[in-house]
Amino acid sequence: MAVTTAENAHGALELLGLADGQQNFSNTESPTVKQIPVIVVSSENIPTRIEKCLEEGAEEFLLKPLRLSDVKKLRCHLTSNAGNSSDEGLICVGR
Repeated sequence: MAVTTAENAHGALELLGLADGQQNFSNTESPTVKQIPVIVVSSENIPTRIEKCLEEGAEEFLLKPLRLSDVKKLRCHLTSNAGNSSDEGLICVGR
């Protein structure tokens, strides 16, 4: 399994094949991307924005600064893909 990171939202959308402005992660045509759990990491604590990301297919929305409890939430996503024989992994936005 691999973890792919992006410096910003635009870079993450490019990695997901959604650079055209479409942000619905679950509606991408790529079967590979559909299997990647999208984790959004942002400092934007705007409830409507968080809700929209989750409605559009993000598995988690983590607020910066990250806490240990936030990182522990990722464990389920990492272990759920651990049995896969492919190179698929998480795409995490922000560092």
